[in-house]
Amino acid sequence: MRSSSGVPGTVAIYFADDPRYLYQLRQWLPVFERLHERHPSVIVACHPDTHAVLREETPLPSLLAPTWPELIGHYESSDYKVAVYVNNSDFNFLSLAAPRMLHVHVNHGESDKVCMVSNQVKAYDRVFVAGEAAVRRHKAALLEFDERALVRVGRPQLDLRPEPVLPPSPRRTVLYAPTWQGENPSNNYTSLDVLGEAIVAAALAVPDVRLVYKPHPRVALGATADVAAAHDRVVGLVTDAARREPAAGHLVAGGDILAVFPGCDLMITDVSSVGLDFLYLHTDKPLVLTDRYGDRERLLAAAPVSRCADVVDAVTVDGLSRLLAARLRDDVHREARAALRRHYFGDLAPGESTARFLDAIDEVVAARDVALARSSVALAGASCG
Repeated sequence: MRSSSGVPGTVAIYFADDPRYLYQLRQWLPVFERLHERHPSVIVACHPDTHAVLREETPLPSLLAPTWPELIGHYESSDYKVAVYVNNSDFNFLSLAAPRMLHVHVNHGESDKVCMVSNQVKAYDRVFVAGEAAVRRHKAALLEFDERALVRVGRPQLDLRPEPVLPPSPRRTVLYAPTWQGENPSNNYTSLDVLGEAIVAAALAVPDVRLVYKPHPRVALGATADVAAAHDRVVGLVTDAARREPAAGHLVAGGDILAVFPGCDLMITDVSSVGLDFLYLHTDKPLVLTDRYGDRERLLAAAPVSRCADVVDAVTVDGLSRLLAARLRDDVHREARAALRRHYFGDLAPGESTARFLDAIDEVVAARDVALARSSVALAGASCG
């Protein structure tokens, strides 16, 4: 529906970007569908192609407001109490102009990437974060930020367990899940162009191992030439290995990475949200972290998860086959991972993050009503004066 007329709802889920960025919203959709049962929620899309895709993918009500006048006209003719944002898009500030809602930033993951903290969060009334690591990240990065806006809700997306997609295998499964190169050099954590081929070759050389390659969605859709070329070469290595040894089950996986996790025994990844998701969901399984810059001191300071993982870089990648074999036999970092899991996510058990998220939205809805009532009283008093 494209309309500036009112659409009933309490929560507006604002998403302005084109379909390349839908991975940011998709992981939240089942949670928002739960939210809709408690507080009627409407997705407000600004890109026609995004709106068309969402109408096919979710039963949540949605509307298209491709221009700022249409967006504001819709808000003014509706009675939304809360607006929710899943990314740091510049377009979010068009929606933030609406004064009669409280605005909540939830982000689309939990990671140690530099992009996880932006000065833009000062514009939101609440900033939902996973746990202590995110709180410290905001306090360290931002000047004069009111940390009272931070609300710890865990990671609701991880309460939702999709059906596993990997076929059973008698082999131990190593997952290589690199991230993409980011929007700018400071946010580039991908290992693909510097280590990807060597990582895949090392994993394939470990006896009795099935290798699964699952890159970030943006690798296929928006990679630089170097990263795209490395991706193609990695796909070629995995495809050739699968052809030479069909019984091994080596494969390039698509779809939801959370559906890939259950069939894996060890994960190799970059600084990214999927590494922390694996830490939360599979704390009992080894994690290997890449370092494209070969700067261990920087990595330890910026990514606490590296303290409970083996780290592979250009210097150590030659020994990766031996390292993987050793970790599959002897998981020496297991206790450290349990401690880091608490640092990132608290002690929340599966299912508790969603409950905490819903309760937090309840609080924001109630706070909006109180704030609006006070504003009306103040306005009436000013008029009388």
